[in-house]
Amino acid sequence: MGTRIQNLANNFTTAGIVKAAAINNASVSGITSIPAGVGGALTLLSTQTASASASIDFTSGIDSTYDSYVFKFINMHPELDGGYFYVNFSTDGGSNYNVTKTTTTFKARHSEDDVTDVLQYVSGGDLTQETGNQPIALDGVGNASDESVSGYLHLFNPSSSTYVKHFIINSNADIGNANCVTSFVAGYCNTTSPINAVRFIQQSGNLDDGIIKMYGVS
Repeated sequence: MGTRIQNLANNFTTAGIVKAAAINNASVSGITSIPAGVGGALTLLSTQTASASASIDFTSGIDSTYDSYVFKFINMHPELDGGYFYVNFSTDGGSNYNVTKTTTTFKARHSEDDVTDVLQYVSGGDLTQETGNQPIALDGVGNASDESVSGYLHLFNPSSSTYVKHFIINSNADIGNANCVTSFVAGYCNTTSPINAVRFIQQSGNLDDGIIKMYGVS
């Protein structure tokens, strides 16, 4: 027992810190390759910038190369005040954005003057086997020079010919009446056909500014 304790003690400095020599290949500093099963890396596939754009469409690169895709929308600024920011999906390369969807939504809201604070389910943001556009921000986005909406959409296994296509959206918007609104949206495209195009669009008017990036998740 004394020998074992002595050997253990030799692995520490007098300050109680583990010596580098005592750390094997299971440590962060000693790892020479990432173990199998460790993933989640994002590969940037496409970047589009809005400039008085009617919509931002991703019509290529969504295929079986990756199991899921992430779209990051950054400071999407609408032309008109109070319009909703939407997304829709296509199974025919963008000829039609009319995939049947079922979704559920809720939001948290807090005003700049600290008068309003709300956490609520938003039935008006839900789709029930509908083909229309899905709201991303669950309140209209402001068009003042400093107002916009940012967030992400995560689309899972869009190329599957067996399963429906799940997606999750999280966004934060500065809406037209000085309120911060965080929106949570989740649902599925109720189709076994591959999803191969995604459209982002403003309810009315154009998308004056903003960047959307598409990543493949490995």
